[in-house]
Amino acid sequence: MRTQNKARLLVVDDEYFNFTFYTHVLGEQFELKYAKSGEQCLKEALIFRPDAIMLDVCMPGLDGFDTCRILKNTPETKDIPILMVSGLESEAAKKHAFEVGCDAFFVKPLAMNELMESLQTLI
Repeated sequence: MRTQNKARLLVVDDEYFNFTFYTHVLGEQFELKYAKSGEQCLKEALIFRPDAIMLDVCMPGLDGFDTCRILKNTPETKDIPILMVSGLESEAAKKHAFEVGCDAFFVKPLAMNELMESLQTLI
């Protein structure tokens, strides 16, 4: 059940501090859920049924690229928009993110107005 008709956003980042920041900035517009790893993201995507996923690239274990690839190749999650977030500024990282199926790519530190526009467009 959606909270106050807010869109659901699953935030995947191995740094909880980043989730607290996103909660502060996005909490009024979205119902947020936190996953600390790619593995947890795969489970939460099926349970929480998010309208979009904000996925960090660099995480221990299953990284963002592999997590995105799995989500986009799973029937229950393939249509969920994925916004990848990374400290990697290289064109190669951005290209790889789109190759594995992401819908948008942002480099940290985030331009929050661009992030909001992208979320509103994708959801």
